[in-house]
Amino acid sequence: MASITITKFVHLQIPLEKVLEATNNFHHDNIIGHGGFGPAYKGQLLRSGELMKIAVLRLDRKHGEGDIEFWTEITVLSDLKHPNLVSIVGFCDEKDEKIIITTYEARGSLKEHLNSSNLTWTQRLKICVGVARALSYLHYDEGRGYGVVHLNINSSTILLDKNWEAKLSGFKVSIKQPVNRMDQVVLSEPIGTIGYMDPTIEKTKGVTNKSDIYSFGVVLFEILCGREAYMKNEANRFLARLAKYHYENKTLNDIIHPDLRNQTSLLSLVKYSKVAYSCLKEERTHRPDTNSIVKKLEKALELQLRRENLVRPIF
Repeated sequence: MASITITKFVHLQIPLEKVLEATNNFHHDNIIGHGGFGPAYKGQLLRSGELMKIAVLRLDRKHGEGDIEFWTEITVLSDLKHPNLVSIVGFCDEKDEKIIITTYEARGSLKEHLNSSNLTWTQRLKICVGVARALSYLHYDEGRGYGVVHLNINSSTILLDKNWEAKLSGFKVSIKQPVNRMDQVVLSEPIGTIGYMDPTIEKTKGVTNKSDIYSFGVVLFEILCGREAYMKNEANRFLARLAKYHYENKTLNDIIHPDLRNQTSLLSLVKYSKVAYSCLKEERTHRPDTNSIVKKLEKALELQLRRENLVRPIF
């Protein structure tokens, strides 16, 4: 991998001393999160004469993550450019340190805001549309010749910028596939986060782009219900199972975040919950593709905005 580093990624290399300077020697006050990869820090880096805010992911060897994940993330992020994907600033591979530097997203992860009363239904819909567009770009972008199966879609890898725009991150286990083979099974161990994992991985011994769709369906219900996908000490630990049960019994209202009940346009909610439910279908072939998910979520947002314009007082 060293030779590839020197040639293809030389423009992304950032010296360790600059990273230490940017994060105040990885000061614990600058920690903004802990992922499977290791701790993430915020910092400020001087680029082209301007101070920019950055997020610094520092590989923690104790977590058993390694070089493959590190290089996968760099390779994928350096190739991809989309308004709803996190942007790579650079990386550092020096003195036993492996560090990935991306743009800093001011609002942190979606997970931190799931239960927030301040995050309106309209904002939540816009976040969903953003993630769906990012997924559509990963799976089907014509200009690339290959698709990317993310395999790590969850409310922690969806970051939010200061305007609440979604930025998808966390590409360390993603897989590249020729575009015409996106729906073919890639042999794989069960990869992902508990509560979001495609249940058919065990059966088929592998993943497809429809594995991302399942995980995204779980996120859609997290956003609607204001709770996490997996809650260890709850009777209904797994949100996917709970959401499917209530959807099928037409009692979804019982688990929707209480603050959202009065905000949602009924038509918007029907459209949204239908697409969320279809993402969780047991059979992969019955799950929708990302392009149709984008259209349906955009429609749910449009119906919501139409209602808001009707109910907003006019002075």
